[in-house]
Amino acid sequence: MRQRLITGVLAGAIFFAITIAGGPLYTLLLVLLAIIGFSEYTRMNGVSPLQPSALLGYLGVLLFVLPWRAWEVEFPSALTIVWTLTFVLLALTVVSKNKTTIDGVALLLLGAIYVGFGFSAMIAVRGIESDGLFWTALSFGCIWASDVGAYFAGRAFGRRKMWPSISPNKTVEGALGGVLLSLIVAVLFAVFSTDLIPLWKALLFGLVVAIAGQFGDLIQSAYKRIRNLKDTGTLLPGHGGVLDRCDSWLIVFPLLMVTDLVPI
Repeated sequence: MRQRLITGVLAGAIFFAITIAGGPLYTLLLVLLAIIGFSEYTRMNGVSPLQPSALLGYLGVLLFVLPWRAWEVEFPSALTIVWTLTFVLLALTVVSKNKTTIDGVALLLLGAIYVGFGFSAMIAVRGIESDGLFWTALSFGCIWASDVGAYFAGRAFGRRKMWPSISPNKTVEGALGGVLLSLIVAVLFAVFSTDLIPLWKALLFGLVVAIAGQFGDLIQSAYKRIRNLKDTGTLLPGHGGVLDRCDSWLIVFPLLMVTDLVPI
């Protein structure tokens, strides 16, 4: 517990400082996290990082997360990246004479989109010209509020298991507590920033983040259970790997973008 607490405080402080700084430092951190996250994904699935299909997956992740706009390079759309990566991976099954299987490339395509688009959405939200820090802070604030609310409400009031076959400790009461605290945080942001987000949108924002974030957590729990793993990696002692810590983020930020809840 002590190691977990120390690691959490140090990592949180560093991430908080870099998020406030923004710019190239924030982008570099998320690019590194994306690469490590995809390496965890390949390792979870027993794929060597030197396999051609894995290398193409890494390339796909980088195409998503590299700061093309900052480099004044014409930015490839997400659809372009997905289609091109799909074609090249499928072509690999032909070139390799099915030594690389369609099941294998489908798995890596899914991982590249999940990790690559997830982290690219975080970079895009922080990069909003005038208010990127506000929308990033609101997003992370609601995510973490949902985590904290679910933990304490679950410990205090948890009775009914939500999905015991996937995550045996999560309860319906805990999930509702997470939603409630996320809504409170979103409303506080709205109260002090009425020019940026009206109250009705803050309530919707907090609700979407809480539900999507909890699903992000459950998605990773389900996957680890299938693979018989406790953690996705060992990057953060006591906390697991990148995918363990960022599971909610990888679902929330893309959803906020595609639903236009953040002004990208």
